[in-house]
Amino acid sequence: MFQDLMNTEIFSGNTIADFLTLEMLASMAGSVVAAVLILIVGWVMAAWLGSRVRKIGTSHKNLDNTLFNFLGSIVQYTIIGFTFLIVLNTFGIQTTSIVAAVGAAGLAIGLALQGTLSNVAAGVMLIMFRPLKIGDFVDVAGQMGTVKDVTLNFTELASLSNTQVIIPNKEVWGNVIENYSVYPTRRAEWYFGVGYGANLKVAEDTILATIMADPRAHQEPEPFIQVGNLGDSSVDFRVRVWCSASDYFNFTNDMNRKVKEALDANGVDIPFPTRTIFQAAAE
Repeated sequence: MFQDLMNTEIFSGNTIADFLTLEMLASMAGSVVAAVLILIVGWVMAAWLGSRVRKIGTSHKNLDNTLFNFLGSIVQYTIIGFTFLIVLNTFGIQTTSIVAAVGAAGLAIGLALQGTLSNVAAGVMLIMFRPLKIGDFVDVAGQMGTVKDVTLNFTELASLSNTQVIIPNKEVWGNVIENYSVYPTRRAEWYFGVGYGANLKVAEDTILATIMADPRAHQEPEPFIQVGNLGDSSVDFRVRVWCSASDYFNFTNDMNRKVKEALDANGVDIPFPTRTIFQAAAE
């Protein structure tokens, strides 16, 4: 019985008795040492090459960090994958069947995780086409904030109140993306209403002079101001002035107050809706 047990084949045509020989033990010890060395070298090389690819994005200001972070991760994990295949070959394991099994398992997992994979596919599209990148101020999927990270699964924003917002990539790629950081300048727009009895020339000059006196207002392209609407109780001026994108929000809000104060100082009436009620005479 013991002899039958020792003659039992367990690996690559070798029996238990074969593994207990000094020659086989030495061979296995050598394979283990070689596998450990291969793992160490492969792991170090993967980390080094991945880091080098990521640094390309940081060393050139015209290149996008998000794209090179993604490429660095691809390089790193690809090398690690090949390293494990080499280690398996060191022990005499045929990797062809393993690759086929992994492919079949990957297909099954892919069918089960369609939602997750759609996020990954959208993440690849976001990283490759770069409609947004880290540091951009965007409005996407009903959320507004600064892009903090773009991964294969989700996009992270810091909201205006500095809270973390996580959006699945399929929601980002499948919606309109409004990116406020792409262009260096923006055109601010206001509507200012004055009374029908007001001097329109004085009102127009007051509005335009107040806005253009602010150092954030650009002289070129030329500002635009016209009567844009005749409302129920006001004549509405439409005003458009260019400014730097970084000044847009503060500039537009500041001008609302300054123009109101300037119109008051020049005696220009700013109306508000009124209602006149007539009481029927008693019979």
